[in-house]
Amino acid sequence: MAAHGEITPLPECAIFADTQNEPMAVMRHLDALEKLLPFPVYRVTAGDLRKDFLDALMGLTPRCASPPFFTHPELPSDAGVGGMLWRECTKEYKLQPIRRKIRELADEAVKRGVSGLVRQWIGISLDEAHRMRPSGVKYITNHYPLVNLRMTRGDCLAWMRHHGYPAPPKSACFFCPYTSDDRWLDIKRNRPEEWTRAIGFDDALRTQRVTKLAAGIKGEIFVHRSMKPLRDAELGDTETIDMFGNECEGMCGL
Repeated sequence: MAAHGEITPLPECAIFADTQNEPMAVMRHLDALEKLLPFPVYRVTAGDLRKDFLDALMGLTPRCASPPFFTHPELPSDAGVGGMLWRECTKEYKLQPIRRKIRELADEAVKRGVSGLVRQWIGISLDEAHRMRPSGVKYITNHYPLVNLRMTRGDCLAWMRHHGYPAPPKSACFFCPYTSDDRWLDIKRNRPEEWTRAIGFDDALRTQRVTKLAAGIKGEIFVHRSMKPLRDAELGDTETIDMFGNECEGMCGL
């Protein structure tokens, strides 16, 4: 919309934080966007979240920011410890890499004699307005142009269709525990390669585990909320819950 002059002023850049575990469709969409936008798109990363987490489980590294995986007691002594891990991945693999790039760009602006104050746009739509947050730092002010325009997700998709653009795929790690059953079922039916990767990672959370993470995890770890192996989870037969809106901050699942 900014490139079409419908949101002003034109941004100086866009920043995408890559956990290195996005669906292939997301990366293809990003490649196409870079060719369409009249401003640069910076890709930043804190590393491979999948590899880093498995390395930490095996004791090869001291820790890794945990996604909110589901845990189930292994032993009677672990009773009462089931639930979800504390979500640290958004902060360390999304927010912090973006914040480092913003700080770098702001410092460069100051050296050129320009203000280092940053106006950061986040593309949350009106139906996700509850995910709006202040930046937490004085030099960045968060703005939500789609919310200001009262545009819902459906309005955004209609805008894309009207201008001849494909519907953008949802950005989220292929193993994200916030994935709804409807989305898991879509992946299983239509994206077999991605489904196979998700099953393999879910299995590895238990078969490759040697040590506890530094934060301490009691019980087995699962990607799916049923606390069953993803390959055995019942999809589409129970009430679907989309947890992105309630739990995840504005840098994931846009």
